[in-house]
Amino acid sequence: MTDPTDAPGLPVVTRAHWFEDLADHMGPTYLRYAFTRGTAQEVGFIAGELEARLGPLAGLRIVDLGCGPGRHASAFASLGAQVVGVDIARRFLEVAATTPVDGPGQTCWVRSDARHLPLASESCDVIVSLCQGAFGVPPLGAGDRSDAEIVSEAARILRRGGLVALTAFSAYFQVRFLEESDTFDAGLGLNHERTVVHDPEGRPLPAELWTSCYTPRELRLLLGNAGLDVEALWSVTPGAYEPNPPDLDHPEFLVIARRR
Repeated sequence: MTDPTDAPGLPVVTRAHWFEDLADHMGPTYLRYAFTRGTAQEVGFIAGELEARLGPLAGLRIVDLGCGPGRHASAFASLGAQVVGVDIARRFLEVAATTPVDGPGQTCWVRSDARHLPLASESCDVIVSLCQGAFGVPPLGAGDRSDAEIVSEAARILRRGGLVALTAFSAYFQVRFLEESDTFDAGLGLNHERTVVHDPEGRPLPAELWTSCYTPRELRLLLGNAGLDVEALWSVTPGAYEPNPPDLDHPEFLVIARRR
């Protein structure tokens, strides 16, 4: 795990996040959950979209916000990119650092709050934030400005003409298929889930998850206010990304946006 040196003096971690306790408990077990099995398909689809707009990924600097145990970051590095994986959970970064890169790229791991990145302005070509790694996971279990701050920081460190690829929970899908373990706050657009997570030995831990949910219009406004122009917005299912127009039937939205 590496701390960056190109913007000295900025805080690496400003305050604890509720997700850190879950990461400490799960560790590498996180990578056993079914939704993580779609990594190759997700990265392959996004890489194709990025290359169609920027050219080959080899040599580009990609920042993965909320990289978790590094599954997407390592996959992008295998395509030749120079990837900086950022996460607030130290335990996940320890797992990520043990993941080999099967290709010519490189990875660097940074512990940081995504709202206060210790990275220089206009210092990367691409930013990804997938599967509610940083974007969409508010730090206090209540509605706040965290997503707007994350998007603002993303725009700051992204070079002009660079691209952002992020996913967000669909408010349409969440309300339509609300599970018994979930409570949806319509005023905040926030889903509260009660679940159980397990450690490598199978020991359970009751957990509560808070996830922000969005409509396409909200995503366009949020990104536009940060100086990011949406070029594509699709409804997708994890592990099966396709260019579907926005609908009510897929759990996430995938957005590609370019910095002005």
